[in-house]
Amino acid sequence: MATLPNPLRSPADAGLELPPGTLVTDTIDGTWDEPLLWYGDEPASPGSWAAIRTSGRPVGLLPVLIDGGTRTQWPERWDLGPAGTTYPGDHDAEDVLSEAWEAYAADELNDAQADWPGLAPVPAEAGPDTPDGLAAEIADQLTGMGFSPAGMRAALVPARRSADIPAAIGWSGPLNHENDVARLCAVLRSWEDRFGARVVVLGFDTMVVSVSRPPTTTAEAEALAAEHFAFCPDNIQQSTLNTLQAYAEKALLNQESWAFWWD
Repeated sequence: MATLPNPLRSPADAGLELPPGTLVTDTIDGTWDEPLLWYGDEPASPGSWAAIRTSGRPVGLLPVLIDGGTRTQWPERWDLGPAGTTYPGDHDAEDVLSEAWEAYAADELNDAQADWPGLAPVPAEAGPDTPDGLAAEIADQLTGMGFSPAGMRAALVPARRSADIPAAIGWSGPLNHENDVARLCAVLRSWEDRFGARVVVLGFDTMVVSVSRPPTTTAEAEALAAEHFAFCPDNIQQSTLNTLQAYAEKALLNQESWAFWWD
């Protein structure tokens, strides 16, 4: 997917001094010709995300926390599919979301309006933190509170921007909803631009995103709830927050992190 040089092919030549870890080349199509990501052998702790961001960003590597989940599944067992993943920049976020809305909303939402409502506006109020600063804070909170049963590992991915991390590794977490994760990364790019989003955690089929400019009014949150449903229907359909209004109020309004899970 990426055309940039991959520093993980030779970390030493790139000037990287990484702690003990694993370079992942395992995919559903066999061994990939260069590493898709590196992740540490030891559990991440507060400060890990910021530390690897500092070391990786100058050479084109971006940080993410890897969640082993309830079944202790690390990326070698994630069925990564980079060969079937396109480039996020080739897709339009609103096209992706409107297509999913039209496919699922009428059947799966009790309160769905007939037509796609359009992209949510940029929130009127900016948050107090920079996007990367808040991402580091969220990462520290999650590692400090024992968010994952299996623990989390700090990882580096060769990607142009945080939103592209899932596509850069050919992540297959949303496979039952979308078989080309680059289309969802186009939405993540739009969320980067509008909401200061950063991909902080990836698991086998889960994602946590930090949000430095969250909606601060009910109207802003409800407009965004439609996007979240189209991005990840299971977040609402298989939740106690199973209306757009309830989801907007509890999961989006003034919330500086968004969590997603695909069945």
